[in-house]
Amino acid sequence: MAEKKREKVPRQPMPEQDPKVRGRNFDEVPFGYSPETAKLEASRCLQCKNPSCMPGCPVEIDIPAFIARIKEGDFQGAIAKLKEKNVLPAVCGRVCPQELQCEKVCILSKKGDPVAIGRLERFAADWERAQGEVSIPEKEASTGKRVAVVGSGPSGLTVAGDLILKGHDVTVFEAFQVPGGVLVYGIPEFRLPKAIVAAEVDYMKKLGVKFQGDMVVGATVTVDELFEEGYDAVYIGVGAGLPVFMRIPGENLIGVYSANEYLTRSNLMKAYLFPEYDTPIIMGKDVVVFGAGNVAMDSARTALRLDADRVRIIYRRSRQEMPARIEEIHHAEEEGVEFVLLAAPLNFVGDNDGRLKGVRCQRMELGEPDESGRRRPVPIKGSEFETECDTAVIAIGAGANPLLTKATPDIKLNKRGYIIAEPETGKTTKKGVWAGGDIVTGQATVILAMGAGRTVANSIHRYLTLGW
Repeated sequence: MAEKKREKVPRQPMPEQDPKVRGRNFDEVPFGYSPETAKLEASRCLQCKNPSCMPGCPVEIDIPAFIARIKEGDFQGAIAKLKEKNVLPAVCGRVCPQELQCEKVCILSKKGDPVAIGRLERFAADWERAQGEVSIPEKEASTGKRVAVVGSGPSGLTVAGDLILKGHDVTVFEAFQVPGGVLVYGIPEFRLPKAIVAAEVDYMKKLGVKFQGDMVVGATVTVDELFEEGYDAVYIGVGAGLPVFMRIPGENLIGVYSANEYLTRSNLMKAYLFPEYDTPIIMGKDVVVFGAGNVAMDSARTALRLDADRVRIIYRRSRQEMPARIEEIHHAEEEGVEFVLLAAPLNFVGDNDGRLKGVRCQRMELGEPDESGRRRPVPIKGSEFETECDTAVIAIGAGANPLLTKATPDIKLNKRGYIIAEPETGKTTKKGVWAGGDIVTGQATVILAMGAGRTVANSIHRYLTLGW
């Protein structure tokens, strides 16, 4: 009877800003659960004896345990349980695709809506931050070993957080002036407030992790020099931040951005606060974005907030093949982003001053599936069309930046320039060096990068205590 009663409680919606209002500001869209709503949502969990949700979590969170504590009103216990496995709960609760992972395999999803695991994780993390005091777990005795973590994105922070608790001395090297990696430069304020990332980094500092900004490993210092400076192990988690272009005529016109540059200018360099922050960015009135992943949605929604009159996403496949999270597509549509589907660009059109004024496209139809499993877009002969635009953002993916790897030739790469690492350990071909996250897999999700970080941290710990 008790289980049936719990199942009848509907999934609790997340209150959020009105689309007409939020589409013109950079404030976070969802407001989060209240304590009462969080406890009600937590009551839906069946506390399965063999929970199917846990294998769906790349960082192995004890999901039923933290949810049970929320149900009981023990919010401090909930966040403590989360932090046993996750050093970034406030981040994961906001940007991880739970609908494809832990929530997808929740037993309730077989007959209805799964437990809102991500929203409950966010609630617990936000509750702790609101209290003004962050609990610091006990660390193991110092091992005297030093670890250099290259890159302060989600995988690097996970490695650092895990190893500092195991008694190792950890320093994180970041190319930008502030830590956070893609969490800072790639994800907009309205989806992941930078104060949240700063709070998570501050927690890492309280654990004892040291951060050095403006350190471009491969240029400022090499991996070999890190070993010479006394580090016993090096982790490479630099992500995949090299912009990918479409290689069509006109990409050098003024007004054509890579999503990497566009979002970095807005997010990290605060161009949306101009002139308070003196970072130039073209605030186009008619913006087109190419691609349909989360980065494309972020770019399109950013353009709206930079005062565009019209924003369109042009995508060569159909809606069904869009790789973005359903929630991100939904939010973009609510805010007024238009979708031009089954269309691909042929060339950009410029004026006499070299400024973008339009793009020429071609209609597509879907053929047989390609290596990704999605149906391949096929051009329709004679279907070319031209549309006006004054700004274009190319969000079709990112590649591996070769700066570090060129300076470390004994680290082997695959044909796409990504580091070859053992899946079960993260070991590279260079002794004492591990790699994980997007620099190994290509562009993926925050939580998958964190999962890789967890695997690597365990391997590094074994190496530092038992040997290679």
